[in-house]
Amino acid sequence: MKKNYITSINENIKTHKKLAVLENKVNQSIDKIYKTIKSGGKIFTCGNGGSAADAQHLAAEFLVRLRPNKNRRAYPMISLALDTSTLTACGNDIGFDNIFSRNLSALGDKKDLLIAISTSGNSKNIINALKEANKMKIFSIAFLGSKGGNAKKYTDLKLIVPSNNVARIQEAHIFLGHYILEKVEDLLIK
Repeated sequence: MKKNYITSINENIKTHKKLAVLENKVNQSIDKIYKTIKSGGKIFTCGNGGSAADAQHLAAEFLVRLRPNKNRRAYPMISLALDTSTLTACGNDIGFDNIFSRNLSALGDKKDLLIAISTSGNSKNIINALKEANKMKIFSIAFLGSKGGNAKKYTDLKLIVPSNNVARIQEAHIFLGHYILEKVEDLLIK
Protein backbone atom coordinates (compact mmCIF):
# COMPACT_ATOMS: atom_id res chain seq x y z
CA MET A 1 0.00 0.00 0.00
CA LYS A 2 1.42 3.34 -1.06
CA LYS A 3 1.48 5.93 1.69
CA ASN A 4 0.78 9.52 0.96
CA TYR A 5 1.89 12.69 2.68
CA ILE A 6 -1.24 13.17 4.83
CA THR A 7 -1.17 9.51 5.93
CA SER A 8 2.42 9.94 7.15
CA ILE A 9 1.52 13.12 9.02
CA ASN A 10 -1.39 11.34 10.70
CA GLU A 11 0.87 8.40 11.68
CA ASN A 12 3.33 10.86 13.20
CA ILE A 13 0.57 12.55 15.22
CA LYS A 14 -0.86 9.22 16.36
CA THR A 15 2.59 8.03 17.51
CA HIS A 16 3.25 11.27 19.38
CA LYS A 17 -0.13 11.05 21.14
CA LYS A 18 0.85 7.59 22.41
CA LEU A 19 3.82 9.20 24.20
CA ALA A 20 1.45 10.53 26.88
CA VAL A 21 1.82 7.20 28.72
CA LEU A 22 5.52 8.00 29.21
CA GLU A 23 4.92 11.20 31.22
CA ASN A 24 6.14 9.80 34.56
CA LYS A 25 9.25 8.28 32.98
CA VAL A 26 9.95 11.50 31.09
CA ASN A 27 9.72 13.43 34.37
CA GLN A 28 12.07 10.92 36.01
CA SER A 29 14.50 11.41 33.11
CA ILE A 30 14.40 15.19 33.52
CA ASP A 31 15.07 14.87 37.25
CA LYS A 32 17.92 12.37 36.82
CA ILE A 33 19.68 14.35 34.08
CA TYR A 34 19.30 17.59 36.05
CA LYS A 35 20.72 16.02 39.22
CA THR A 36 23.59 14.45 37.28
CA ILE A 37 24.68 17.79 35.83
CA LYS A 38 24.10 19.67 39.11
CA SER A 39 26.35 17.18 40.93
CA GLY A 40 29.18 17.58 38.39
CA GLY A 41 28.48 14.51 36.28
CA LYS A 42 28.51 14.20 32.50
CA ILE A 43 25.85 12.90 30.14
CA PHE A 44 27.01 10.43 27.49
CA THR A 45 24.92 9.59 24.42
CA CYS A 46 25.11 6.79 21.89
CA GLY A 47 23.00 5.43 19.07
CA ASN A 48 23.39 3.17 16.08
CA GLY A 49 22.73 4.34 12.51
CA GLY A 50 20.20 7.18 12.38
CA SER A 51 20.04 7.05 16.16
CA ALA A 52 23.76 7.91 16.25
CA ALA A 53 22.89 11.15 14.47
CA ASP A 54 20.13 11.77 17.03
CA ALA A 55 22.57 11.12 19.89
CA GLN A 56 25.07 13.57 18.39
CA HIS A 57 22.29 16.09 17.72
CA LEU A 58 21.16 16.05 21.36
CA ALA A 59 24.74 16.31 22.64
CA ALA A 60 25.31 19.37 20.42
CA GLU A 61 22.13 20.97 21.80
CA PHE A 62 23.54 20.85 25.33
CA LEU A 63 27.14 21.67 24.46
CA VAL A 64 26.23 24.68 22.35
CA ARG A 65 22.66 25.96 22.62
CA LEU A 66 19.24 24.35 22.58
CA ARG A 67 17.08 27.46 22.15
CA PRO A 68 18.17 30.73 20.51
CA ASN A 69 16.68 32.86 23.30
CA LYS A 70 18.51 30.99 26.10
CA ASN A 71 22.17 31.91 26.27
CA ARG A 72 23.77 29.88 29.03
CA ARG A 73 26.93 27.99 29.82
CA ALA A 74 27.73 24.75 28.01
CA TYR A 75 26.53 21.55 29.68
CA PRO A 76 28.67 18.38 29.62
CA MET A 77 26.92 16.08 27.14
CA ILE A 78 29.20 13.94 24.99
CA SER A 79 28.45 11.61 22.10
CA LEU A 80 30.34 8.31 22.39
CA ALA A 81 30.66 8.30 18.59
CA LEU A 82 33.72 10.44 19.24
CA ASP A 83 35.46 10.63 15.89
CA THR A 84 36.15 8.55 12.81
CA SER A 85 39.65 7.56 13.95
CA THR A 86 38.40 6.17 17.28
CA LEU A 87 35.37 4.47 15.69
CA THR A 88 37.34 2.82 12.90
CA ALA A 89 40.22 1.78 15.15
CA CYS A 90 37.87 0.25 17.70
CA GLY A 91 35.77 -1.37 14.97
CA ASN A 92 38.85 -2.90 13.39
CA ASP A 93 40.88 -3.79 16.48
CA ILE A 94 38.27 -4.62 19.11
CA GLY A 95 35.03 -4.98 17.18
CA PHE A 96 32.16 -2.76 16.10
CA ASP A 97 30.02 -4.16 18.92
CA ASN A 98 32.34 -2.40 21.41
CA ILE A 99 32.64 1.09 19.89
CA PHE A 100 30.52 2.73 22.61
CA SER A 101 31.33 0.52 25.60
CA ARG A 102 35.06 1.03 25.02
CA ASN A 103 34.71 4.83 25.00
CA LEU A 104 32.41 4.78 28.03
CA SER A 105 34.86 2.62 29.98
CA ALA A 106 37.60 5.19 29.37
CA LEU A 107 35.62 8.37 29.94
CA GLY A 108 32.74 7.46 32.25
CA ASP A 109 32.38 7.62 36.01
CA LYS A 110 29.65 6.45 38.39
CA LYS A 111 28.43 10.04 38.80
CA ASP A 112 27.68 10.21 35.04
CA LEU A 113 24.61 9.18 33.03
CA LEU A 114 24.22 7.34 29.72
CA ILE A 115 21.47 8.00 27.18
CA ALA A 116 21.29 5.15 24.66
CA ILE A 117 19.09 5.42 21.55
CA SER A 118 17.96 2.43 19.49
CA THR A 119 14.80 1.99 17.44
CA SER A 120 14.95 -1.82 17.72
CA GLY A 121 16.66 -2.12 21.09
CA ASN A 122 18.73 -4.94 19.64
CA SER A 123 21.90 -3.19 18.44
CA LYS A 124 24.81 -5.06 20.03
CA ASN A 125 26.91 -1.91 20.40
CA ILE A 126 24.06 -0.25 22.34
CA ILE A 127 23.48 -3.32 24.52
CA ASN A 128 27.22 -3.51 25.26
CA ALA A 129 27.27 0.18 26.21
CA LEU A 130 24.36 -0.41 28.60
CA LYS A 131 26.11 -3.45 30.08
CA GLU A 132 29.26 -1.36 30.58
CA ALA A 133 27.19 1.36 32.26
CA ASN A 134 25.76 -1.27 34.63
CA LYS A 135 29.25 -2.55 35.41
CA MET A 136 30.46 0.99 36.11
CA LYS A 137 27.30 1.85 38.12
CA ILE A 138 26.38 4.58 35.60
CA PHE A 139 22.64 5.29 35.48
CA SER A 140 21.17 4.72 32.01
CA ILE A 141 18.16 5.99 30.10
CA ALA A 142 17.24 4.25 26.85
CA PHE A 143 15.11 5.69 24.06
CA LEU A 144 13.74 2.56 22.40
CA GLY A 145 11.00 1.53 19.97
CA SER A 146 8.47 -1.24 19.46
CA LYS A 147 8.73 -3.47 22.54
CA GLY A 148 12.20 -2.29 23.58
CA GLY A 149 14.23 -5.26 22.35
CA ASN A 150 17.01 -6.76 24.46
CA ALA A 151 18.29 -3.33 25.51
CA LYS A 152 15.39 -2.88 27.91
CA LYS A 153 16.89 -5.59 30.15
CA TYR A 154 20.05 -3.55 30.70
CA THR A 155 18.76 -0.02 31.22
CA ASP A 156 17.55 1.72 34.35
CA LEU A 157 14.87 3.88 32.73
CA LYS A 158 13.16 2.90 29.49
CA LEU A 159 11.35 5.33 27.18
CA ILE A 160 9.77 2.94 24.68
CA VAL A 161 7.92 4.47 21.72
CA PRO A 162 5.00 2.13 20.98
CA SER A 163 5.48 1.82 17.21
CA ASN A 164 7.08 -0.56 14.73
CA ASN A 165 7.72 2.16 12.14
CA VAL A 166 11.39 3.21 12.35
CA ALA A 167 10.75 6.72 10.98
CA ARG A 168 7.94 7.39 13.49
CA ILE A 169 10.10 6.02 16.34
CA GLN A 170 13.01 8.30 15.40
CA GLU A 171 10.69 11.31 15.13
CA ALA A 172 9.34 10.54 18.60
CA HIS A 173 12.86 10.04 20.00
CA ILE A 174 14.01 13.48 18.86
CA PHE A 175 10.81 15.04 20.28
CA LEU A 176 11.40 13.32 23.62
CA GLY A 177 15.05 14.35 23.62
CA HIS A 178 14.25 17.98 22.88
CA TYR A 179 11.45 18.12 25.46
CA ILE A 180 13.57 16.52 28.19
CA LEU A 181 16.58 18.75 27.51
CA GLU A 182 14.41 21.89 27.43
CA LYS A 183 13.01 21.06 30.87
CA VAL A 184 16.47 20.24 32.24
CA GLU A 185 17.77 23.51 30.81
CA ASP A 186 14.90 25.41 32.48
CA LEU A 187 15.88 23.89 35.85
CA LEU A 188 19.58 24.64 35.37
CA ILE A 189 19.13 28.32 34.47
CA LYS A 190 16.61 29.23 37.18
